[in-house]
Amino acid sequence: QAQVVESGGGLVQPGGSLELSCKPSLYTSRMSTMGWFRQAPGKKRELVATIVRGETIYGDSVKGRFTISGDNAKNTVKLQMNSLKPEDTAVYYCNLIGGFGSIWGRGTQVTVSS
Repeated sequence: QAQVVESGGGLVQPGGSLELSCKPSLYTSRMSTMGWFRQAPGKKRELVATIVRGETIYGDSVKGRFTISGDNAKNTVKLQMNSLKPEDTAVYYCNLIGGFGSIWGRGTQVTVSS
């Protein structure tokens, strides 16, 4: 069964940048959906950014600051996060949909603090 392999995350100061990356543990010829969600303490999980059949969608709170990119040949999706704010602090989850179905990563912590 395929699993999601996530990397990146950590502690960064306000205004800084981080890059998250994820890929499935098993190769698939094509993923129809590649996305990132996040969940802060006491809040519901929310969309950060996703690529659905080639269309890119961003959550309102990250537009203009975050960029998602997907490479089907490498089975990798990246999330470049710039101008980070304390309110971006959350656990970030990768979601991939492909021949293996829909799978979620375990989450990676992003903390924005001075």
